[in-house]
Amino acid sequence: MGKMKALAVTTDYKLKVVEVPIPQIADDCVLTKTLACGVCNGTDTKILHGSFKGFDTYPALLGHEAVGEVVEIGKNVKQWKVGDRITLPYLEMGPDGKYPGTEYYSAWSGYSEYTVARDWQAMAELGNGPGTPGFWDGYYTQKILPTDIDPIYGAMMMTFREVLAACKNFGFEPGMELVIFGAGPVGLTFTKFTKLLGAKTVVVVDIAEAKCGEALAAGADFFVNSKDRDAVTAVREILPNGADYVLDAVGVNELINTGLSIVKDNGQVCVYGISPKLELNLTWAQAPYNWGVKFLQFPVKAEEAAAHDQIINWLRMGVLNLKEYVSHIIPFENILDAFDLVEKKVLVKKIVIKY
Repeated sequence: MGKMKALAVTTDYKLKVVEVPIPQIADDCVLTKTLACGVCNGTDTKILHGSFKGFDTYPALLGHEAVGEVVEIGKNVKQWKVGDRITLPYLEMGPDGKYPGTEYYSAWSGYSEYTVARDWQAMAELGNGPGTPGFWDGYYTQKILPTDIDPIYGAMMMTFREVLAACKNFGFEPGMELVIFGAGPVGLTFTKFTKLLGAKTVVVVDIAEAKCGEALAAGADFFVNSKDRDAVTAVREILPNGADYVLDAVGVNELINTGLSIVKDNGQVCVYGISPKLELNLTWAQAPYNWGVKFLQFPVKAEEAAAHDQIINWLRMGVLNLKEYVSHIIPFENILDAFDLVEKKVLVKKIVIKY
């Protein structure tokens, strides 16, 4: 069995490029050679810092936004053929939770040079499909990326699918008035998608004035620099009656209280960003009498999978441009430099690792 390189987070929360065995596939799997993997400023960095809720298995192989090309196929596979490009491949862990032959647990392992996708239809025929113990609905998200989409930029597909699924899960509707906190890759995607879905007014709030042009280009009707102005006052000038929804797209718990000062009666604060802090002194003194707070901090994989075709349609229609969301393409050999940019809080959009 040959070796491959992968990115690991060590027990002392450091990044390290390591060598592990190339995976061996089961009859219902395909082996994929990784073409690209997006850097997630939220999940990846919180796992790196040991602050991702519920994750405590280190050392771990990192990465969850990969695109891989099928190079080997199991005999029972129905959905794919050699040469297909597959979204969200990963590494299968052994019964002890570790990647076989290593000490490493899974943090989805997408930065590995080779990964695996599992055909859920073949699994069903073999008796271990949906509804059976151990079946993961993430298998549904392992979809073909069409050949007319550059797989390097196609690493944005995971963000696109997750955000579109979240829009529907939160109940965003045509005609709504929405405030989005955060103009990073996720916030800008929410901005674009909510306008495509018919939002009447979208106000984007960020602490960096440099984000203004990007937010307006994504479809925002207004931009508020909350470093220079009080966000509640500024938003109330734009939306005197408040917003139907306020979305935290960055993961700052205090934004929940800020949002409660902005929402309309029966409005909702939507928490998508993942905060390392797991508690908040919630105050609704400035809130209307009726309101709600909804957390959606881990994608519902079946909903994400269902968003795939709509994203492909939008790309082909030209209403989405993948390149607008990617600021850096960095070769795998320099993957540590990519995370250095994130750690130094350099203003970036999506960083994609190219193999």
